[in-house]
Amino acid sequence: MTNELIGEVLGTALLVLLGNGVVAGVVLDKSKAKDAGWIVITIGWGLAVAMAAFVSGLLGPAHLNPAVSIAMAFAGNLPWGSVVPYILAQFIGAFIGSILVFLMYKDHYDATEDTGAVLATFSTGPAIRNLVSNTISEAIGTFVLVLGLLA
Repeated sequence: MTNELIGEVLGTALLVLLGNGVVAGVVLDKSKAKDAGWIVITIGWGLAVAMAAFVSGLLGPAHLNPAVSIAMAFAGNLPWGSVVPYILAQFIGAFIGSILVFLMYKDHYDATEDTGAVLATFSTGPAIRNLVSNTISEAIGTFVLVLGLLA
C-alpha cells in the first residue's frame, strides 16, 4: 500500500499545485494571467486533474479526493482499512500543493489587497449563501464525480 499512498500524495499535490496555481495566476494582482477569465481556470483545472491522475495512476488508483476513496470503499473497490490512510495521504498532498502555490505566488499575494481574491486561490465559496441549496449543489457535484469514476 505504500506505493499507492505515495501516488495519492504526489497526485493530490500536483492537482492542487496546478489547479490552485491557475486560479492564483488569474485572480492575484500583478500576474501576467490576471483577469484571463473562467475559461482559463476551468481548462487549467481540467488539465490539472488529468496530469494528477496520470502521475498518481502510475503508483495506485489515483483517487485524489476523500469522497472518491470513500465511494470506492462502499463499492467494494477499496478495503475499508485503507480509507483513512488514503485520506491522510490526500490531505498531505493537498497541503504540500498549497504551500507550493503560496511560495510560487508569494509576491503576488503581497501585492493583492482583495482578501476575497487571496481566499479564492485556496478555496471556493458560494456567490449566494444558502445552506440547503449549497449542500444540495455539493451533493450533486460529488455524486456526478463518483458516478463518472464508477462508470
